[in-house]
Amino acid sequence: MSVVRYPTAISPIKNQGAQDRHTHRGMRLEADINDTNAYYRECDKALIYKKPTPVQVVHVDYPARNKAKIVEAYYKTPSTTDYNGVYRGRYIDFEAKETKNKSQFPMGIVHPHQIQHLKKVQLHGGIGFFIVRFTSYNETYLIDAPLMIQTMEKTTKSSIPYAWFQENGHQIQEGYIPRLDYLRIVDQIYFKEENS
Repeated sequence: MSVVRYPTAISPIKNQGAQDRHTHRGMRLEADINDTNAYYRECDKALIYKKPTPVQVVHVDYPARNKAKIVEAYYKTPSTTDYNGVYRGRYIDFEAKETKNKSQFPMGIVHPHQIQHLKKVQLHGGIGFFIVRFTSYNETYLIDAPLMIQTMEKTTKSSIPYAWFQENGHQIQEGYIPRLDYLRIVDQIYFKEENS
């Protein structure tokens, strides 16, 4: 179970029972992006937030008035993508994924509704992309959503080779402030005419 604190982050609640093996997957990448977005907002470079996940609370335990605890909740609908906002007058929408796999990116971690959503973003003139981190190499790539979706739809395999990201992605260099300056890559890809 997680506590949602919009718009900053999702903090895990420690469960006394068995932990889900996917509980902290993507949390480091998410933290880096959240820190970067906070920096972008602070210096008025962009207005980008993590989207809250819609949750339906089913049962709340009230042992005491000031100790209410959600004990059962479900996701109302599948979330679309992780982040959205505005940059340089354009709508931005992207999904962040992290994998420990050294040789490939498992496509099963990108859900069909996320692909459909990013297709709609492109259809309506927005900027859509993926940020993918290969944790074994500590490398993070920004990949144009239409390019990655096209690759996913053409392949008969269940994964995309790591080498594909090296060839087609744009590596985001890690820094101190901002942690992942992904808007530098967005400028290069989506605003190159305006930057000339």
